[in-house]
Amino acid sequence: MFKKIVLAAVGIVILSAAVILIVLSTIESPIDPVAYEAPEKPEMTGALEPNDLLQKAELLAQGKVNSPEEVAVDKNGRIYFGTPEGKISRLLPDGVIETFTTTGGRPLGMKFDPKGNLIVADAGKGLLSVDPKGSIMILATSADGVPFKCTDALDVAKDGTIYFTDASDKFPLKDYLFDMLEARPHGRFMRYDPATGTVTVLLRGLNFANGVALSQNEDFVLVNETYKYRIHRFWLTGRKAGTSDIFIENLPGFPDNISSNGKGKFWLALFTVRNDMLDTLHKYPKIKSLLSKLPASLWSKSKRYGFVAALDERGNITETLQDPSGRNLFDITSAQEYDGYLYLGSLHADRIGKLKIGE
Repeated sequence: MFKKIVLAAVGIVILSAAVILIVLSTIESPIDPVAYEAPEKPEMTGALEPNDLLQKAELLAQGKVNSPEEVAVDKNGRIYFGTPEGKISRLLPDGVIETFTTTGGRPLGMKFDPKGNLIVADAGKGLLSVDPKGSIMILATSADGVPFKCTDALDVAKDGTIYFTDASDKFPLKDYLFDMLEARPHGRFMRYDPATGTVTVLLRGLNFANGVALSQNEDFVLVNETYKYRIHRFWLTGRKAGTSDIFIENLPGFPDNISSNGKGKFWLALFTVRNDMLDTLHKYPKIKSLLSKLPASLWSKSKRYGFVAALDERGNITETLQDPSGRNLFDITSAQEYDGYLYLGSLHADRIGKLKIGE
């Protein structure tokens, strides 16, 4: 009797799976995936050796903020960050949180320009400039006639030139996981000239163009390619000016934002560590197509892991700051050095990290 019950249960499971597959086959896929052969991930040894240094970080405004993806600190020590509701808020030194301005989109990357304006990459609204009183000016919403779908990250040169990314010109921010599964290069890296108001595309064909950071002498600028686990270097001066190469590749996690401390060090935020299942899945476009038809809530979740890497200007990882437990900090999407501290933002957390760092 028990055997018959087990066989019946197995039969029901198989039948249910078959029905689900049949139903999924009739639904049009939101993606057009291709196969991608991910490099074998590096061993977590040497500078990558797991540590718990991020567990020492102070947690600012815990439980009072929502998804502060990137932070910027002004000369008065006020911490600015965007929210999913389309606000740019700021955390004051006394712990008070106030609304600085409202974009109506989703503010992501932000940096102050030489004039004190907050330059913002808003995923929904484009490249923006916000003056000290909170008034917003739209700088750009497209390049070469192609609208931005996910304006993401930026850095500002000493002369006010803005280098920024459109992570994907096909998928908006809410569908960033579709962009990952599709594995097609929809990202662009661009330059905005404040004197002429023109946008120039510097690099095309990036698999989710993300963080941007200028070198100490502004002779090159970095741009992260999140879904290829690598960072590109675009040369601005010298005999290589106008060309690009790979700064570092086969990273141990997903590179998100990157910043320069202005002294020859880059701080790279890694959203999480590499996922063996995802790297294997990338080989099979048909399976990815089926998966994309399921609710995202049914997809495998990324590992909660806090991860920041320091790089020198030659592309070497010199140290890492980690929280393997993900209890203190996780899903880190930005790391910004200011006055001896590293400020850490996250796409999903309810806190901002603040960690004392050495020279």
